[in-house]
Amino acid sequence: MVTRGKPAPDLFLHCAERMGAVPGRTLVVEDSTTGIAAAVAAGMTPWGFVGGSHYAGGRDTAPLRRAGAARIFGSMIEFGLE
Repeated sequence: MVTRGKPAPDLFLHCAERMGAVPGRTLVVEDSTTGIAAAVAAGMTPWGFVGGSHYAGGRDTAPLRRAGAARIFGSMIEFGLE
């Protein structure tokens, strides 16, 4: 659906447009540095999710912060989804 994938902002901008969302008022939940970088490039607020099995054992979250994650969290309970 888009020419360039992450870390380009194209996918997130495409989704925002299709949903009628304003990028600057959009929260992106991502578990990868390329996804965080794409959200930043799209002008969106990225939160880094580290609750997946690939983060088991306390994997370093510094790369997500360096990529631009505004917040790091490990459980969807913070959204009332568990």
